[in-house]
Amino acid sequence: MIYHIISQDAYDALDEAKPYAADTLAEEGFIHCTAEPKLLVEVANRYYATKPGPFVLICIDEARIAPVVRWEESSGDIYPHIYGPLNWNAVEQVIDFPRDEEGTFLLPPGLA
Repeated sequence: MIYHIISQDAYDALDEAKPYAADTLAEEGFIHCTAEPKLLVEVANRYYATKPGPFVLICIDEARIAPVVRWEESSGDIYPHIYGPLNWNAVEQVIDFPRDEEGTFLLPPGLA
C-alpha cells in the first residue's frame, strides 16, 4: 500500500470520472507518495504543518496503478512516485489524516 496526502477540500473537488492528477504531476512530472507510516507522518509534518486542513490519505494499491511507479531517493529516504494520472480503481480507500491540538499530524489508527 502506498499513500498520497491531499487536503480534504482538494479531494472533495475532484472529479472521480477523470484520473487524479495532483498539482505536482504538472510541476514535477510525478505524484508524490510514501509507503512507510513513519515517513508519512514525517513528510506531513515537514510540508503540510502550516497548511490549513483537514487532510486525508488516499490509500493506493501499487499493483493496480496504471502509470509507471518509480521508487526514488529524496532526502535520504526512498519514496514511490507515480509518473502519470492515477486511475481511481487503484484507490482502496480514503481515510482521515488526524492532527493533535497543536496541529501535528498523527498516524491514523490502523496504520501503525
